[in-house]
Amino acid sequence: MKFVHIADIHFDSPFINLSDRDNLGDIKRLEQRKVFKKVIEYIKENNIDFLFIVGDLYEHQYIRKSTIEYINGLFKEIPNTKIYISPGNHDPYIKNSYYSQFQWNDNVHIFSSKIEKIALENVDIYGYGFDDFYCTDCGIENLEIEDKNKRNILVIHSTIDGANLEEKQYNSIPRKLLEEKGFDYVATGHIHKLDYHTYENQKIVYPGSLISLGFDELGEHGMIVGEIDENKTLKTQFIPLSEDNFEEIEFDVTDIISKDELIEKINDLEIADNQLIKIILTGKRNFEINKYEIYKLLTNERIIKIKDHTKIQYDLEKIANNYTLKGLFAKEVLKEKENAGEEELEIIEKAVEIAFEALE
Repeated sequence: MKFVHIADIHFDSPFINLSDRDNLGDIKRLEQRKVFKKVIEYIKENNIDFLFIVGDLYEHQYIRKSTIEYINGLFKEIPNTKIYISPGNHDPYIKNSYYSQFQWNDNVHIFSSKIEKIALENVDIYGYGFDDFYCTDCGIENLEIEDKNKRNILVIHSTIDGANLEEKQYNSIPRKLLEEKGFDYVATGHIHKLDYHTYENQKIVYPGSLISLGFDELGEHGMIVGEIDENKTLKTQFIPLSEDNFEEIEFDVTDIISKDELIEKINDLEIADNQLIKIILTGKRNFEINKYEIYKLLTNERIIKIKDHTKIQYDLEKIANNYTLKGLFAKEVLKEKENAGEEELEIIEKAVEIAFEALE
């Protein structure tokens, strides 16, 4: 049996605060469609038996009916592929959701909040879906595989080994418990980072989000392609699909003496066509930085966000020699810094910046 495993597509996500440029949300929503279509084309070309979509296919709050119709239209193009969807915390199976109200294609099965087994000729598919935006107990501990001679798959949106209170609200399941159940493959979702081939004989896999959804999801994104033969031998492969990858660049401004020089150096950066860049300005600045003024003069539209983590460059000893209010303040600051720890120094530096700006 051959399968494709994807998760966390988040169709119609608003992409709030992703960029300080205007239309990137629209661009990313188009990319969602384009990449999802790549998945369908791969399934067509390779005669894939199963497609597992493990949660957060769409954003319940924002999803449009036209997008659902687009998704279902693509499902109709692969009628011989059985599609199993496990709703997650962003697309739960609730009364007014498209999972319950929409007429999906015949090859689509959507799991609900009671663990269900789909018995096929040589494989049993077990699945579970969220019925709310949170899940603290899916009942997985009570599940027992009924026929261990068959290939057994679990499709479930979950947080493996969730430790803190927040993680435990999203169907936290101990990895050890899942391993003891004896599934030949556990297709899971929720964590947007790829977890694949990170330990020997790994059968519990996160494919990560299908495309990168922001700067907290750096690197490549795509799908897991797998096969389980008659001897229950599992082979998996990660195939990158994302059109654009988010990357961060730290840029030290300490030796830059003007806004014009800063913009010139940023414009000279070599940026690949598939990169979306956040520039993090660091170091001691010699001039005031207004990132919105910088945006207007950037020539590369691949730079979509700027973060200013710089600090004002002050010569406190020089300022302390002046018989001014600034000078008196600088003397007091120098005394405080002598015995200050690392955290205290950060607070002092911030206080100096605020005070000196007020005293201008």
